[in-house]
Amino acid sequence: MKLYMHPVSMTSRPVRLLIHEKGLDVEEQVIDLMKGEHYEEHYVALNPNKLVPMLEDGDLRLTESSAILKYLASKFDLAEYPKDLKARARVDERMDWFNTQFYRDFGYGLAYPQIFPNHKRSSDDLQKGTLAWGKERAQNWFQVLDQHFIGDNKYVCGDQITIADYFGIGLVTIGEIIKCDFGKMSNVDRWVKTMKSELKSWPMVNEVFYGFAGAVKDQQFEAF
Repeated sequence: MKLYMHPVSMTSRPVRLLIHEKGLDVEEQVIDLMKGEHYEEHYVALNPNKLVPMLEDGDLRLTESSAILKYLASKFDLAEYPKDLKARARVDERMDWFNTQFYRDFGYGLAYPQIFPNHKRSSDDLQKGTLAWGKERAQNWFQVLDQHFIGDNKYVCGDQITIADYFGIGLVTIGEIIKCDFGKMSNVDRWVKTMKSELKSWPMVNEVFYGFAGAVKDQQFEAF
């Protein structure tokens, strides 16, 4: 099995965390996004989406981070993806929520237009409006995450870690680049600290990510 990824990719990071944390037998191959390798013919032939991550397992290719996490957890029979129907449905629900409601507004509406030049809007007015909308919506989703999903729980689906936590932590910590203050959301803040302390592979997997964050630390960001 091979994972095509980039260490700064927000959606590659959750998959890499699971692989390294559980010691899964998966080879990693970097696709250099900074050099545009994801647009090169050899990679486009494998993944027409021109994105990472992509998992290759024999004749199977999976191109969505959430699907890859579920596949790996099922293939290696990990407790992080429970077999109980209702418990698994809850994990699926949380992952879908992170991938759609949360990521759409926080990632693509607030963080990415500020971090990546190719996501910046074509005029100052459009950029300002996009960020205002993204910020308002993201704050709403963070409140849902803080008060309703995590609440008194240790993790996002209860008191047992699941692949929903792996997926969610990769997306939530985009906020570290734009300097979001998680301390304003006590349950989210506690969960983020728990994940960082309990996942021993966190420093290694996120080394390049934090290097990137350091490179843009002097930039002014719209956050909360």
